Amino acid sequence: MGDENIFLFIPNLIGYVRVILLIVACFFMDTDPWTTVALYLLSQFLDAFDGQAARYFQQSTKFGAVLDMVTDRCSTLCLFIVLGQFYPGHLVTFQLLAILDIASHWIHMYSALVRGDSSHKTIDLAGNPVLRYYYTNRYVLFFFCAANELCFAALYFMYFSPGPLFVFVPWDVEPWGMWKLLFAASLPFCAMKQLISVIQMIVAAKNIGVIDVAERAKLRS
Repeated sequence: MGDENIFLFIPNLIGYVRVILLIVACFFMDTDPWTTVALYLLSQFLDAFDGQAARYFQQSTKFGAVLDMVTDRCSTLCLFIVLGQFYPGHLVTFQLLAILDIASHWIHMYSALVRGDSSHKTIDLAGNPVLRYYYTNRYVLFFFCAANELCFAALYFMYFSPGPLFVFVPWDVEPWGMWKLLFAASLPFCAMKQLISVIQMIVAAKNIGVIDVAERAKLRS
C-alpha cells in the first residue's frame, strides 16, 4: 500500500467544510445575523462531529488538531472584528480579547506538539490542576465554551435588536431585552474563560521553558 494522504482523511475534509462555512459567514456578519448564526452553528456541529469521525475511522492526526484549532480561532477573530466595528468605544477591549485568544491557544498548541502530544487537548495529569479539570471534564469544557460563545453572540445580536423584552418589576422604566439578559448572565463565565486562557498561556510558556532547559543541558553534556 502507498503512503496515506492525511489531507484527505474524513475528519480533515469536514474541517475544510468548516473553513468554507466561515468564509461564507463573513459576507453576512455585518448585515444578516440569522444567516451568520445558522452558518456558525453548522460549523460548530461539524466541529463536534469531526472529532467523533477521527476516533471512529482511526484518522486522528496532528494536522487535523491544528486545523480544528486554527478554524476556531479564526471564527472568534472574525466575530471580534465585527464587534469592534459595532461597538467602536470598546474596540481596544475586543483587540485585547483577540490577542489573548490567539496567543494562549497558539502557544498551548505549540507546547503540546513539541512535547509529542497528538492534540492540544491532551493534558498531562501531573500538570496544572485548573487546565487538567478544564480539559478532562467534558461537561466543564462544554459549559465554559458555550457560555463564552453565548456572551459574544448575545452582544452581537444586541447590535441589531434588543430581542423580546422582559419587565421584572411594574415600575421598571427600561425593560431588558433577551439579548442583554443573556449577555449579563453569561458575562461572569466568559470572564472566567478568559482567566483560563491566561493560565493556559502561562503554563504552556513554562512547559516550553522546561523543554528549552533540557535541550540546552543535553547540548552542554
